[in-house]
Amino acid sequence: MIMAAGFGTRLGELSELRPKPMLPVCGAPLVRWAALWLRAQGIREIVINLHHRGEQIEAELGDGSELGLAIAYSREDGEILGTGGGLRQARPLLDDGHGTPIVAMNGKIILDQALAPVLALHHALAAEATMLLRPDPEAERWGSLRVDPEGRVTHLLGKSGPKDQVGGAALMFTGVQVLAPRFLDRIPASGQQCIVRTAYSQLHAEGGAFAGFVTDDYWWEHSTRERYLQGVANVIEGRARVAHAPGPVRGVGASAQIDATARVDPMTWIGPGVRVGAGAEIGPRVQLGAGVVVDPGVRLRDAIVWDDAHVTRDLEHEVLAR
Repeated sequence: MIMAAGFGTRLGELSELRPKPMLPVCGAPLVRWAALWLRAQGIREIVINLHHRGEQIEAELGDGSELGLAIAYSREDGEILGTGGGLRQARPLLDDGHGTPIVAMNGKIILDQALAPVLALHHALAAEATMLLRPDPEAERWGSLRVDPEGRVTHLLGKSGPKDQVGGAALMFTGVQVLAPRFLDRIPASGQQCIVRTAYSQLHAEGGAFAGFVTDDYWWEHSTRERYLQGVANVIEGRARVAHAPGPVRGVGASAQIDATARVDPMTWIGPGVRVGAGAEIGPRVQLGAGVVVDPGVRLRDAIVWDDAHVTRDLEHEVLAR
């Protein structure tokens, strides 16, 4: 399941135009990157929950057949249901009745981690739930977890379980998880719900089978303008392997028209139909969406320009959406 129903308020005015999973990265929105990551792990049936501007996500992916996937949608009308409530509502679309694990991920991330070893740990520990975790210097700020050497979670939100196990360094939850269908029974039956503070907290307090797979592989979430700019730069500069990328992550589209006197840095992604005027300087770490027009002499650095925008001034550390 791709969790795609958030409001995206930390993006400011960008969220008025698109939900976070529709932020474009090198020619494709994050939700397409997520679907392709799941496909690369062998998953062919995907559920996506929708709320704020969810029609954009459905228009982007449709029924999934273009990607060799079968995609169903869980629409949250009125009140947004949160990370727990969204899974609870989508359960009829997720649970096949045979105990098959459910893989859920946040729709605003790009990652490299392979799913197979996460599933292997989930099965080896007969876990009811398994989180993908990573080291982070601010893990304590976001509500940290700790695991023992076997991968059992010892601390959640800074609290130890009933067995008082000794855990390692503080870790953060990546938004990727593997769940036994019965785990969804722990989500309260009504209201907006955070899955960590309800279902996971209950499982942890009971000392249930709760696992955490720790990764150092590339992972990035795009929840603010700053993180969005850095995430695009990470992909363009090759910090992510992204074998599942929807297309080239740098270079100039074949139909782009670049004036002979313009300078284009190699660490740039320029989409189809772009026109760059005389003397313009593009890059490094610049993404120009399809149909963008850059006026003569304009300088762009560490910038993202969405499709069909007209750039009339210098940009640095900016996202130009219109």
